[in-house]
Amino acid sequence: MNRTGLIIALAIAAPVGLAFGLYPQLDILAVAPFFNTTTERWVGFNPTAWLLRDLSMWLCALVAAPAFIALLVKLVRPRRRMLVPGRAAVLMIATLTLAPGILANVILKDNWGRPRPSDITEFGGPGQFKPWWDPRGECDKNCSFVAGEPSGAFWTLSAAAVAPPAWRAVGYAAALTFGTAVGILRMSAGGHFFTDVVFAGVFTFLIIWIVHRWLYRWRTRIADDAVERAIERIALPGYDALRRLFARKRE
Repeated sequence: MNRTGLIIALAIAAPVGLAFGLYPQLDILAVAPFFNTTTERWVGFNPTAWLLRDLSMWLCALVAAPAFIALLVKLVRPRRRMLVPGRAAVLMIATLTLAPGILANVILKDNWGRPRPSDITEFGGPGQFKPWWDPRGECDKNCSFVAGEPSGAFWTLSAAAVAPPAWRAVGYAAALTFGTAVGILRMSAGGHFFTDVVFAGVFTFLIIWIVHRWLYRWRTRIADDAVERAIERIALPGYDALRRLFARKRE
């Protein structure tokens, strides 16, 4: 999570945002190959694609599980060392909450009224197409911008960021490939436009980059031990109270 990554993310966002903002029809052209005009069905709208979609979400959950398990064990047994380094757990949990959770699914998807490809007249739907920058669409909630599931898939970049240095580059490549694949899968089902997927990746990366810098690089950086001590201060009063309660019952 260095400045090179930030520059690359911005270098992707700027030309894509400008090109697809000036020529919005590019978004329609990008998803059109996934729509069968003869059958009027999306090629990704089938049981195999649904299975892959479910598997991708399970994979995200599997990546997130160690951080949540480490936090849960620390809350239950506060005097034990965390199973995952404190900052790594905070990074993964915080960014999962902020990026796919709050930004994508709460702030944008429920307030940015861009209809999905399957809902616009160009592909047999009732709605009017809107470019990525226009929130004044007819969709009320769970709308197209930004792509929620690709946000979760790109979130796996946070796990790559805290992987051992020797595995970090491989982790970044795998996370980007995973996010891209989930984005294409959702496009193929008429669920999202190209820009929905691109900005899902960019926004998710930016949140991970900021939180990572806050924890590891900037003057605000903290140590893993400090994270553990903070959790202990929260958990120990309840833990000690329960121990005293059980001790009395034994008497």
